[in-house]
Amino acid sequence: MNIDIDGLNINYIYEGKGKDVLLLHGWGCSIQTMMPIFNILKNRFRVTVPDLPGFGESDTPKKPWNSYDYAECIYKFAEKLNLKKIIIFGHSHGGRISIILSSKYNLADKLILIDSAGIIPKRTAKYYIKVYWFKLLKRIYLLLPSGNKEEKLNKFYKKYGSRDYRDSDGVMRQTMVKVINDNLLSLLRNIKVPTLLIWGENDEDTPVYMGKIMEENIPDSGLVTLKGAGHYSYIDNYEQFRAIINVFLKDDRRDI
Repeated sequence: MNIDIDGLNINYIYEGKGKDVLLLHGWGCSIQTMMPIFNILKNRFRVTVPDLPGFGESDTPKKPWNSYDYAECIYKFAEKLNLKKIIIFGHSHGGRISIILSSKYNLADKLILIDSAGIIPKRTAKYYIKVYWFKLLKRIYLLLPSGNKEEKLNKFYKKYGSRDYRDSDGVMRQTMVKVINDNLLSLLRNIKVPTLLIWGENDEDTPVYMGKIMEENIPDSGLVTLKGAGHYSYIDNYEQFRAIINVFLKDDRRDI
């Protein structure tokens, strides 16, 4: 299905009856990435899953967005679909949006953050060395005799940029730079709803220490670490994830 939000066509699916659940996927993903969670919930809840703007079959924003722009869009999306007292699931970048929706808009009735982004990573000496060499290589590429500046930069980023950066272009590449620099730490104490934090113990994209920081700062929260799981912990350890979700939402489920 499709809905217009401020001139952007947003693709989404929904199924089921009962309390509203909203699933928000991570960067570079789509509705399909959230189907394992969708399938757990669809028989006891009304589950809505959008393709976030710039991904899947939804339109790309007309200008670079930050996490707050995404949250505003999804807030309007929820209002237009008359979603009330929502249980929000946010994975990775979807977690950033979920944090803002829960703290600034008070949209959530319960919150589940899965390997969530939103905390600026610790900067080690290794990181600064890597950044230094990256900038040096970029300067070298711009000095190459062949091609114009734009062609040189595109060639450089395709070769040396991160996977997500290489896979993005234009507005979405600039958007990615904006969202990864959004530090949402100060918003965590404003989340007043029961919050479940689920993390893969081997997550390298948003390491477990980020989940611990969130647990320390969100008043009514608890962290569960899934053994042997990475950044997609809900897929890597699906059975344990399903059991945890069923317990956390046992009082919210519709009887069938």
